[in-house]
Amino acid sequence: QVQLVESGGGLVQAGGSLRLSCAASGPNFSSYSLGWFRQVPGKEREFVIAISRPIGNTYYADFVKGRFTISRDNAKNTVYLQMNSLSPEDTADYYCASTQRPLHSRNYYRQSSYDYWGQGTQVTVSS
Repeated sequence: QVQLVESGGGLVQAGGSLRLSCAASGPNFSSYSLGWFRQVPGKEREFVIAISRPIGNTYYADFVKGRFTISRDNAKNTVYLQMNSLSPEDTADYYCASTQRPLHSRNYYRQSSYDYWGQGTQVTVSS
């Protein structure tokens, strides 16, 4: 069983940056594909960005527009979401997710493609 714990959320002004972390328990972290989703209360959870095993292909939502990057540190069992140029529209709860399956163009954005989920961390961007 894999457990994911997000951290790093908080309040930031528009134009600022945040780095979210997601620490995973369990073995073979490097064999997992990892993704970040976000959800505004009352709305559906939406895909943000992902990195696939085994070679690290990355996928991102259009609204990321080069502002967000995903990275992983397999030695620390941690995946990061670096968010720059934040706007109030980025305010949401952010969730990390993982799966042992590789991601590809037809599945990276689907919640059903991921098997494990964290509890989320809240990000608030003030104007």
